[in-house]
Amino acid sequence: MARLEVVLVPARSDNYVYLLHDADSGATAVVDPGEAAPVIAALEARGWKPSHIINTHHHGDHIEGNEAVRAKYGCTLVGPKSETARISGMDVTLAEGDSFEFAGHKAEIFETPGHTLGHIAFFFPDSDILLSGDTLFVLGCGRVFEGTMEQMWDSLKKLRALPASTRIYCGHEYTQSNARFAVSIDGGNAKLKAQAAEIDRLRADGKPTVPSTLGDELETNPFLRADDPALAAAIGMAGADPVAVFTEVRHRKDTF
Repeated sequence: MARLEVVLVPARSDNYVYLLHDADSGATAVVDPGEAAPVIAALEARGWKPSHIINTHHHGDHIEGNEAVRAKYGCTLVGPKSETARISGMDVTLAEGDSFEFAGHKAEIFETPGHTLGHIAFFFPDSDILLSGDTLFVLGCGRVFEGTMEQMWDSLKKLRALPASTRIYCGHEYTQSNARFAVSIDGGNAKLKAQAAEIDRLRADGKPTVPSTLGDELETNPFLRADDPALAAAIGMAGADPVAVFTEVRHRKDTF
């Protein structure tokens, strides 16, 4: 079976919508359509007709295109069970430990509360694809709007336990600002500094920084390293509890 193809569709000011395409069957799914027009244009340009829409969470910049895409193509809408009251018309609802099959590719479902209480992530192991929504970004993580800092840290620990080869497809192109922040608190990290320079080059050329791999993130993303003594020491919190370290890093990013 061929790996799923992923097409990035820029939307709104800095969102990414994703098209998952199975070359063997021709099946296509749309992930987090926060805006319908660019998604429909990308589908029509390729002659693809989506069978599914996948939502990671209820925020408008991830779901506002649901109705228009669904009306045009008749898609099955898939999303988090605990956000049933906040995403209208879901046909399939998913929770921790469930699996979701798309064109023969089975996704594992993780509940990742923090950014929203009902946020979920989709991991397709046969294609090394993680649809992380707004939980995990390249060199960052989502703001903690509805959950607690402890919940977000626990959510990130779930995702960082996936294979190092996992490719992270996140909801936004936030990487350049994330990199500047990461270097500001972890300037001795040579790999991070090299990655930041490459990110600047990509953005100067108008290219996306997504996907990253989990292996790279484990070395450079400060939000995945709250239990790393080197990072704790770098922010003046040597020996502190990881939740406290994570909370401090998140607060610093919020005001960076």
